[in-house]
Amino acid sequence: MWRSGLLKPLKNAASCNLFFQIQRGLHSRNKKAKEYIGKGWSAIQEVDRVIPYTEPDDELLIPLLKSAKQNFELALEVDNLNTQARLWLARLHLKYCVPGACKAVGAGLLVEAADMGNADAQYELFCQLRTGESSITKDRQAVYYLDKAINQLQPDALFVLGAMHLGGDCVKKDLELAAWCFQKATQKGHVGAAIAYGALIFKGKKTPDKIGPLAGSGKVTSEASSKIRNRLSKRTSISSIDDAINQFEVAANAGNDLAFIWLNRLHEQEENEAMD
Repeated sequence: MWRSGLLKPLKNAASCNLFFQIQRGLHSRNKKAKEYIGKGWSAIQEVDRVIPYTEPDDELLIPLLKSAKQNFELALEVDNLNTQARLWLARLHLKYCVPGACKAVGAGLLVEAADMGNADAQYELFCQLRTGESSITKDRQAVYYLDKAINQLQPDALFVLGAMHLGGDCVKKDLELAAWCFQKATQKGHVGAAIAYGALIFKGKKTPDKIGPLAGSGKVTSEASSKIRNRLSKRTSISSIDDAINQFEVAANAGNDLAFIWLNRLHEQEENEAMD
């Protein structure tokens, strides 16, 4: 009995030590993966800076592309569950002239990242499916991933849904829901959404003030919007011209020409009203 009572706390201590060792190991792998991703991303940034002034397959870009590919692959070796490394590696295979690139490998990596919950991968997969050969099955899959991205408030996905409601494309035309989508995308830095949101504010539209969580359906016409509509609890008027100007200024600061046109138009209107 005495020995049994002594061994019990020793076993508990050994279990705790093992737990902390595992946690330290996970933290170390995550940190190392982030370092590799950072190096790969820096190489891609340099490629994107140079590529407008040269050919996509220019030999000067090859060392940078190889470096990016190698670092993203190393990140996955260190942490195979890292969806960001998987997404960037997919982009390299699909969008860049990197040596050894393979469209099938890129598509597989993109699907994996999307299924693992990466919102950016879900949106990109939606785009890939919608721009590919059209079919009902692909349309269903595309909308499924769009809804998944919307659930996570991915800005590009929100902008697409807002545009759909703005024009009544595959969903019911609803300017208030469009404004909500543009508003949320604007909060995440989407320049196009800022212009669209500012235009709707200028027209005095309303946006839902609160909603519940969204849920995707996988149907050809997205039901994410209907989930928003069913969970509305309050609507607030947003017809202030100052709010519209603020949105256009956000886009203008990002260098968007259309935002400058809107700002000039609003300032001219204010001057005309002051003269009257």
